[in-house]
Amino acid sequence: QDSRGYDVYDIYDLGEFEQKGTIRTRYGTKEEYLQAVETLKKAGIQVYVDVVVNHLSGADEVEKVKIRKVNPENRNEFISDSYDIEAYTKFTFPGRNNKYSSFIWDQQCFSGVDYANDTKETGIYSIQNQYGDGWEEMIDEEKGNFDYLMGADIEFRNSAVREEFKNWGAWYWNLIKFDGVRMDAVKHITPGFFAEWLDHINHVAGKELFAVGEYWAPEQLGRLTKFIEATGGRMSLFDAPLHHNFFTASKAGRDYDLTTIFNGSLVETKPLLSVTIIDNHDTQPLQALEAPVEVWFKPIAYALILLREGGYPCVFYPDLYGASYVDKDCNGTDCEIHLPPVEHLEKLLTARKVYAYGIQRDCFNHANCIAWSREGDEEHENSACAVVMSNGEEGLKDVEVGKRNAGHTFIDFLGNREEEVIVNEDGWGNFSCNGGSVSVWVRK
Repeated sequence: QDSRGYDVYDIYDLGEFEQKGTIRTRYGTKEEYLQAVETLKKAGIQVYVDVVVNHLSGADEVEKVKIRKVNPENRNEFISDSYDIEAYTKFTFPGRNNKYSSFIWDQQCFSGVDYANDTKETGIYSIQNQYGDGWEEMIDEEKGNFDYLMGADIEFRNSAVREEFKNWGAWYWNLIKFDGVRMDAVKHITPGFFAEWLDHINHVAGKELFAVGEYWAPEQLGRLTKFIEATGGRMSLFDAPLHHNFFTASKAGRDYDLTTIFNGSLVETKPLLSVTIIDNHDTQPLQALEAPVEVWFKPIAYALILLREGGYPCVFYPDLYGASYVDKDCNGTDCEIHLPPVEHLEKLLTARKVYAYGIQRDCFNHANCIAWSREGDEEHENSACAVVMSNGEEGLKDVEVGKRNAGHTFIDFLGNREEEVIVNEDGWGNFSCNGGSVSVWVRK
């Protein structure tokens, strides 16, 4: 019940069965989950499910398993001969009693574990099975081979495992008719599985569902594009390189060249397959990939992902509503963290919905002050905007917003600037912003 879901035990148990000392999950019962999904759909909100298929945790029984120990920093380097250990690799799910599936997971379903029950030793143990004495092939060479992450690592070379996941995916879609999936930890899973699984789920659904993968490689755009190619463009990826740029820019202040903010990002090279973020549950303070974007820069960053053509922006819940929590720092000391709501974020979301349409024109010609415009279109009444931002002093930009906006008066929708700007007959206007700030100019 304390689990956040990433150390998954039974993929069929959504809070329905008495297992691991509880029926409900941390978030509630299956009935409450189904009610939440139905409420979202009634409100016109699409449902994307967060799917963990990399590993299982909390096995029901141990088995005698033949393994070889590997170097944690180079998983391709064996540091022992093969020998037997007792490992938690058998999952029978007695609490579910074969409902929905009678599949039994055993050592043939896993490629690695990190604990020997008989010796009480930890390490990374490669299971020596019929599928080979090494790991599955991965996209990159991080840690030699980063197939193993945690728990009992799933063996996707086993066709029965792939079939069970396809059966489960079909069961899950038929249960709640989700609109898309967020696939966790995809860098640790062979890309071929995703192509096969997504094709199957799309066939079951009778339509192409949205899919995004979490492949965290902040300064490794090549790895992301390689994964996209290996999965045939079936999946978007979170734009980790762009987050890295935002984090760096927020730390550097006026020393960061804003004209390079999209350099090396996924949205720059594959805008239709980039899910852009400012922060997430891993990058926030005291978490696994801690690299939070500074508060002052967040309105600028959100303007950069919400008001431009490229990318599919994802808003982080605490940025909209705020959050407080206690967690341990690197010294094991409890620290209180308070994340305030991001200033102007609700208005930026409204600006995206109402104004950010039509031709985009960039004005990235100064290291500390950049701008762009969206001309608007006929379909969205009064649409059009000019966005100006600075990480240094107050800025002023001559920006073309198009002749369809000629003669119109523009005001700062965010209220940071009080003046009004009249667009000239050629469709140009002089738009300003405060230092370390952003302004979004729209028709009055």
